[in-house]
Amino acid sequence: MSGAAVATAPESEALSERVAAAGHAPIAVDAMGGDDAPSVVVEGARRAWDDGTPIILVGRPGELGDVADIPVLAASEVIAMDDDPGPSVRRRKDSSLVRSAEAVRDGWAGAMVSAGNTGAAMASALLRMGRIKGVSRPAIAIPIPKPSGRPTVMLDAGANAECQPEWLVQFAIMGVALARTRFGMAKPRVGLLSIGEESVKGNGLVKSAHALLESSPLLGATGAPFVGNVEGRDLMSPDVDVVVTDGFTGNVALKTLEGALSGIVGLIEQLAGDDADQARPLLRRAVDELDPENTGGAMLLGVNGVCVISHGSSSAWAIANAIRVARETVLADTVGALASLVRP
Repeated sequence: MSGAAVATAPESEALSERVAAAGHAPIAVDAMGGDDAPSVVVEGARRAWDDGTPIILVGRPGELGDVADIPVLAASEVIAMDDDPGPSVRRRKDSSLVRSAEAVRDGWAGAMVSAGNTGAAMASALLRMGRIKGVSRPAIAIPIPKPSGRPTVMLDAGANAECQPEWLVQFAIMGVALARTRFGMAKPRVGLLSIGEESVKGNGLVKSAHALLESSPLLGATGAPFVGNVEGRDLMSPDVDVVVTDGFTGNVALKTLEGALSGIVGLIEQLAGDDADQARPLLRRAVDELDPENTGGAMLLGVNGVCVISHGSSSAWAIANAIRVARETVLADTVGALASLVRP
């Protein structure tokens, strides 16, 4: 590794200049997280750095290659994709994930980005940054692109497989904060994912959450209307902006949507036959519009700091987008807006 700054608290002239220009602390990037780490992560970080974003790479300096002038925060341990999240975070205190979260907690970084073990990323952020006062459980929020323009914010997308009705109300308020600060929606419409539009449809969790969402003074105080139950087909509808559900259902819905998109593209190419070459450019545009890699990853909401979680298979382009999302979220003060809405 040539020219890299390795220190307990990374400092360099180039970083200081970028922080001053950008107006925020650097983004801590978990260089060791992801299926193709560290090479792909470093490449994505390099793209963001070249665009002017202040960054700290966190990981094993000897394995990062030539990172030139990008500062490095040394971390000797790695939490693998298949490691048990909780025990790994507690035992591997010098892992790149834990050090990234600590950098945010201690003010060296304004946000953390990781394409590594999702459970460990959540645990690191929760244990090191702490929960925002009034939040029972953090949730993963994913923006679902849609042709009508601004995306649908869906949460929880996998942090909490089992939920209590009260948590879904908090998820709704957190989703409102993200929709406002990140996507400019003044009064985002909130829907509850169910198997039918009628309030009597759904399991016990959904029915109880529906009643709470209708009567919640905290949600009412946000000015964001609750539009009732929505179905899976409404995730890309222009009629709803924030969709709340438990993490198990949300993750299944997200993966189903991604798989359906890929399958439809393949089916259309197959049916197009000899005309596939003509159809392919239009299909490519549709895929690019809805490609999860272009959304920049998911936000972990409810922790006292910005944490962006990317797919383990993220490309360098996706990593760069995740860093962009982290930067924009810091500048928008989404965490501060969320804290002001979710009051004890």
